[in-house]
Formats: sequence, C-alpha cells, structure tokens
Amino acid sequence: MTQYDVFNGDADGICALQQLRLNKPTNSTLVTGVKRDIQLLAKVDAAAGDSVTVLDISLDKNRDVAIKLLNKGVIIDYYDHHFAGEIPEHRHFSANIDTTSETCTSLIVNNKIKHQHSAWAVVGAFGDNFSASAKQAAKGLNLSSDELAKLQKLGTYLNYNAYGATVEDLHFAPDKLYLSLHPYKNPLDFIAADETYTHLECGYLEDLAKARQLRATTENEAIAVIFLPNEAWARRSSGIFANELAKQNPNRAHALLTTLNPDAYLVSVRAPMNNKINADVLCRQFPTGGGRKAAAGINHLPEDQLNRFIDAFKQIYS
Repeated sequence: MTQYDVFNGDADGICALQQLRLNKPTNSTLVTGVKRDIQLLAKVDAAAGDSVTVLDISLDKNRDVAIKLLNKGVIIDYYDHHFAGEIPEHRHFSANIDTTSETCTSLIVNNKIKHQHSAWAVVGAFGDNFSASAKQAAKGLNLSSDELAKLQKLGTYLNYNAYGATVEDLHFAPDKLYLSLHPYKNPLDFIAADETYTHLECGYLEDLAKARQLRATTENEAIAVIFLPNEAWARRSSGIFANELAKQNPNRAHALLTTLNPDAYLVSVRAPMNNKINADVLCRQFPTGGGRKAAAGINHLPEDQLNRFIDAFKQIYS
C-alpha cells in the first residue's frame, strides 16, 4: 500500500500538508509543482488499496482522473477551497471542500485536525492572502505582535516561492521546501534556525523591488492592468505583487499579465479585497484558467485573446 500526498506548491498547499503530517506522520510519495501546476492527479500512478491525499488543487480540474483512480480502488481524501464543480459520490472519496470566500485549505485542515498545529494554518492563510482569517486563527496562540508579523512574512515568502512557469524558475522546488519545513512543529523555530528562510526573504525583497517599478497600462478606480516582462523574477513576483496591490487598493480589481513569449501571457487576477467575487468566473472563460472567487489566473493566454480578456475583466469589475 502506498500513500501519495498531492499538494499545491504554494504556501497554502505546503502548510496544509505540514499540519496533516505533523498530526499523523506517514511515509508518503510527494507529488507537487509550481503554483499553477494544478492537474497533479494525472501524475499519480496509484493502484487498488493505495491512498491519495489531495490538498489545495481544484477538483474541477482533476475530477476525471479522480474518478478513474476511485474506479481502480484507490482511496482519496480531498481538501480544497477552489471551485469544485460536481463532487463524486463514492465510498472511497472523502470531500473536505469549502469554497466560501474567507477560507483556504490550511484553515480547512486546521478545523479537521481540531487545531493541533494552528500556527502553520496561520502561515498558510497569510500566504494565501487571507489576512483577516489568519489573524482570527491566531487567537488563542498567545503570539506577540512581532511573532504574528513573522508568521505573516513566512507565509508571504512561501507563497512567493511557488510562482514561476517551471520549477526551474523557483528558488526551491516545492517538495524540497516542504521537507525543509517538516521537522519544525513551530514555524517560528524554522524562521530562527533554517537558512532556507533567509534565502527566501532575500529573493522576495529583490524581486518585489523590481516589480514595484512597473506602472499600469490601464488604471482607474475600479481596475488596473499591469504587464510584466518575460523574466524569471517577474514570474516569481507576479502573485505576491498582485496581493500587495490588492491590499493597497481594496476597492480595485487587478490583472497582472506576465509575458511568456511573444504570443502568450501568464495571468494573475485579484478581485477587490472589499468584494471578493468573480475572479474564478472570469478566468474560467479561458481554456487554461481557474482559481477561486478572490484570486484566479490563466496559465497560457494567447495574444489573440488578450483584448477579449481585458474586455471581460472590465465588464466584470467596472
């Protein structure tokens, strides 16, 4: 019998898995990738009797493979907060899915395991840009304001590491990053003791400084559209830069388009912080789009669909 842990390579996916495996240690085969690599179940070669735990990837994008695995006799335990679509009814399928706009997978796991490792849930929620929910989850942990700020930085840095077109764009492959975190029951101990944290922080600050020099090509009270160059630093910083802009302008929707090649873009969309709706609706109009209500993206937007995307973005948020 083999246990597979399939998880999004961002802060939420990593911190969700961290909680589960601190709560129930298991030797498992890790399956992950960059943040936008969400069709991860296709990489699982499981057989009857094997178990698969899935964290922070859309069931809607993996349903067909999930059903094939279930029909082979594979047991699937699914945790997620993205658009799910129809949920399979099968005795080997356990769904822990909540798509409401103020939760994330780390918080779903935190509730499931009865708050045994809440500090890591706080890190994951901060990383996924759920600051209010993270602070709520932190109540009862007796953290100082400085310690809470450190957890917020860690979540931000873990999330930042996951952005890139390929794993080669990243500072750390997500599975290796998870293994660096795993020995630490307390994320504050990881921050204090592991040089991985310093590496992430330096990379984050350098990349974000470059992103902050960019200016919007379209900007008004309701929306902003920003183009980023075809550079590894831009692919790494697009998500956290979008989160920063959303916090600075809570009534505005933001679309960041990173050039992949002369004919395509990688798209990050953030709904207004004060009206977290329709980012997923917008992005799912395009073949490689997906995400959740507050934040979504398109992995490959062809140049000939650029104007259609911008028109749809304006229509939804203006």
